[in-house]
Amino acid sequence: MILRGLDCSMTRLLSIFETQRLALQAMLDHDKSLEERNRLGQFATPTALAQAILAHSLSFLPAQQTIKFLDPVLGTGSFYSALQTMTSTQPIERACGIEIDPHYALPARDLWSPTPLHLQMGDFTTLQPPSDEHNRFNLLVCNPPYVRHHHLESSDKVRLQALSEAVFGQRIDGLAGLYCYFIARAHAWMAQNAIAAWLIPSEFMTVNYGRVIKHYLLAKVTLLHIHRFDPNDGQFADALVSSAVVFLRNTPPSPDHRVTFTYGGPLDKPAVTKQVAVNDLREESKWTRFPVADVRTATTGPMIRDFFRITRGLVTGDNRFFILTPEQITAHDIPAAFLRPILPSPRYLDEDEVFADKDGNPSNTKRLFLLDCSTPEAEVKAKYPALWTYLQTGVPQVSERYVCSKRRPWYSQERRSVTPFVCTYLGRSDTKRGRPFRIILNHSQATAANVYLLLYPNPTLAQALAEDAGLTHAVWQILNTIQPNAFLDEGRVYGGGLHKLEPSELAKVSVPQLRDLLAHLSPEQLALSM
Repeated sequence: MILRGLDCSMTRLLSIFETQRLALQAMLDHDKSLEERNRLGQFATPTALAQAILAHSLSFLPAQQTIKFLDPVLGTGSFYSALQTMTSTQPIERACGIEIDPHYALPARDLWSPTPLHLQMGDFTTLQPPSDEHNRFNLLVCNPPYVRHHHLESSDKVRLQALSEAVFGQRIDGLAGLYCYFIARAHAWMAQNAIAAWLIPSEFMTVNYGRVIKHYLLAKVTLLHIHRFDPNDGQFADALVSSAVVFLRNTPPSPDHRVTFTYGGPLDKPAVTKQVAVNDLREESKWTRFPVADVRTATTGPMIRDFFRITRGLVTGDNRFFILTPEQITAHDIPAAFLRPILPSPRYLDEDEVFADKDGNPSNTKRLFLLDCSTPEAEVKAKYPALWTYLQTGVPQVSERYVCSKRRPWYSQERRSVTPFVCTYLGRSDTKRGRPFRIILNHSQATAANVYLLLYPNPTLAQALAEDAGLTHAVWQILNTIQPNAFLDEGRVYGGGLHKLEPSELAKVSVPQLRDLLAHLSPEQLALSM
């Protein structure tokens, strides 16, 4: 059946459909807990966004071309509803939606029964794609489920990795979310020159597992446009995720092809726009630089990794149980031998320099101590009854948590030696400081939890610091001259403007001033530090 131009009465009818769909969506979402929808990655596309994505997708199709529409994750049909309301010269020849969850599929089938939509219940990743070109689709629009890798069954992950490898030509990392496999599986459903629009987390542009997705977008299809939403303007009220829309055409790219990158604002009126050559994208590991930043030239200058070994702070297993205040220590009579000072969360650090008292404890911030005991349980019970009593309050709630259950004894801690240089792991770009990440100079003997990154000077720098008492402060000052964008370019961003920096990302931040500071070292020493 072919649907052609909409008259006013049909437009009103479809508006009623959308009103009914929104009411149905709200009711069905209410019947599921937010926890369950998070686990299943079920986040409905807002009406305005669905309409904007659909309209932009249609602009890539030739005028007058009949539409064969597919949504592999229909839900209640936000994209199909948007398609129906588009007043266009492009008729709809066929429309198909697939939905795995009967909670949404059955009511959606009833809602859209007066229309030509064919709704198929099932798992899109297990369905067989059309075997011939005529039955494939030329318009695929999808908001795939944002299911994190740890919610995927091992057998499913192995199956999906094999399916995606056949499309991508490379094995995708096991940390990939379900949406990556949807992109791979959908390729066989697309006709030649088909247009696809994917509303997905922008993290694929920065994380390691995203390399395979980016290779696919640059080699197997023509990447047309990526619009990245401002992370401070979350598109989904119930999901902490920074979103992007990826538009592609199912045909290999030309050698001189340029991709449109836009950022901020609505899709049709972005705040920033830039054209980036495919060859430049092949060399750039962080696509989130675009369109705000220019293409990076290859750097020959030193990076932080040339002077420091970087690691995450220690994982306690349960901060509330293992990190204690002086008052808690007194109340439970915890022996001092099993306590180590530990830095508080960054929100409790008013200053970026932590001073020490005569015992090496932080003196200008909240005092906290890590319970760190590797003594066997039988010995603790016999020699330290007060400590034993406290440890029993963590059985089984703490002792059986994943991290603690893997340790022997369960209350022992990771080893992290003290370093003067500590960097925050998470941050926001809109802080009063104007810096999403803070470099802390730690004069105390406090260790740090995994809300920090620890920078350990390499042997050459460590020796120089030991020989020159003022050099530590000078190095810290230089680290603080690094511009915020240098950190943001290497890190990743999530919904709500939350930025994260992994050790390997901090390691790549350029810091040529450190080489100048250490110019007094001999050429041989400097070479060792580089």
